[in-house]
Amino acid sequence: MDVATLRWFQLVADGATVTEVSDLELTSQPTISRALTRLSDEVGTPLLHREGRLLRLTRAGAAFKRHVDAMLHHLDDGLAAVAQLTDPERGTVVLAYQASLGSWLVPQLVAAFREQHPEVRLELRSLRDKTTAASDPDLELSTRQLPGRQWRVLLREPIKVVLPTDHPLTRQQDITVADLAEEPLVAMRASSQLRLATDALFTTAGLRPRISYEVDDLPSLYGYVAAGLGIALAPERPGEVVLRDLPGRVFRDIGLSWSGERQLLPAAELFRDHVLRNAQHVGSRATTHGEFPPGPGPISSTRPGDPNT
Repeated sequence: MDVATLRWFQLVADGATVTEVSDLELTSQPTISRALTRLSDEVGTPLLHREGRLLRLTRAGAAFKRHVDAMLHHLDDGLAAVAQLTDPERGTVVLAYQASLGSWLVPQLVAAFREQHPEVRLELRSLRDKTTAASDPDLELSTRQLPGRQWRVLLREPIKVVLPTDHPLTRQQDITVADLAEEPLVAMRASSQLRLATDALFTTAGLRPRISYEVDDLPSLYGYVAAGLGIALAPERPGEVVLRDLPGRVFRDIGLSWSGERQLLPAAELFRDHVLRNAQHVGSRATTHGEFPPGPGPISSTRPGDPNT
């Protein structure tokens, strides 16, 4: 049972395909498949089972993965701590980020950081906008607040009504949730933070959304709307659509979080401080649709948040 196999198991368990792991690790697919099979043999029971192109965790695999995550985390901490004792500028930072932030906010923050700290290695992990957690990142840039993690709001992103260009509601400036109740809705999947916000908005109004299509990402959502397959509620992104505001302040908070139970290593502290200092400036250059909170506010422990985050 070697460390490389455990890392491959962790990647597959987090949703990567064997093909993706092969490309990432520069190792042949048969080698990875055989290693995963040997791992199950060593543990004494199947850890994974196939569903289409993906390998899914068995119950035994899910129980085993919790310990693998903890072990690899401690191992990586130990290796990183030794490296950073000699040079804090050469450490590794694991940043998980919501996929919808990957086209504008994350690249700008990373590029600005790399200019100042070129030797720090950034390991980026997309969350695909889901409520499920990645494997214990140092920092997470997303719209969700999780128990046991510190949280700082960076900016607020308004949620808009997204309409096909020829939709009758485009001629209406004041749109309410009631106007949307009978419209076919293109929505993110149920595990998405944006979907939770959408459902909460309708529930607050005493209504139920009429969901016609579920998609995995914002580009797909915008594409479905542009094709006339429905309307949507989403943050502003480029697309052949018409955007309208909802009454009141409907938005999602974008924030940075980190563990409240363990000390960040020096490189991760460097990147955290960089994000907290520069997110508003970088965000304002990267997008014109964000609003910013009135001040940095105190760093505080988070609690399970309202779905609008």
